[in-house]
Amino acid sequence: MQDIASRLRRDGRVAGALYLVVVLAGMVCLAYVPSRTGATLAEAAAHADLFRAGIAAFLMMQIAFLLVPLALYRVLADVDRRAAVLMVALAAVSVPIGLAAVTHRLEALTLLQGADAGEAAQAAFAVSIQRYGYGLRIASLFWGLWLLPFGWLVLRSARLPRLLGLLLVLGGIGYVVKVFGGLVPGFADSAFAQYATLPAALGEIGSCLWLLAFGARQGRMAAPVSRS
Repeated sequence: MQDIASRLRRDGRVAGALYLVVVLAGMVCLAYVPSRTGATLAEAAAHADLFRAGIAAFLMMQIAFLLVPLALYRVLADVDRRAAVLMVALAAVSVPIGLAAVTHRLEALTLLQGADAGEAAQAAFAVSIQRYGYGLRIASLFWGLWLLPFGWLVLRSARLPRLLGLLLVLGGIGYVVKVFGGLVPGFADSAFAQYATLPAALGEIGSCLWLLAFGARQGRMAAPVSRS
């Protein structure tokens, strides 16, 4: 019989490696590239290669994000199978939404590569970037929702530090509040909106690094099924 502790360490490190791809690719496509390429056709044209790299990083992030919850399922399913299934489902839902959103980024890329830099092209570029942002807003709702069962499973099992589980739950709530709060005028400029997802960032990066370095601990196991 395979040693449970060894299996958890191994499966945890696999999940951590995949999570690292999500974290690094996300930093590139969601933070670094937008800060450099700007929101206008002229600004993006000055960093066309970086704009393309951002799209590639986003696609890589989506592939890895589809695999991360499946890897975490192997680590946490015996704690509460229904919660683990919910975790996988909520994360998986965000992937097609994210892929649909990035098609608008691809539309913007065709404008970037075209010779026309007139007002019509600039307006079309701005609309494509805006639609991409709308898609990300919907995807981010599920980026938050999947953290709720994930964090709860960590809190219940202690296979990662419980502080990380708490941060994941708070971060998930922060994502959801930020998405719905964005429908309220003035909310985007509030201090809460600026820091709502900070616990999620700390919890996800912390979970990624912990899993990568240590794997998952044995923690609490579900009661074994008795056999007659």
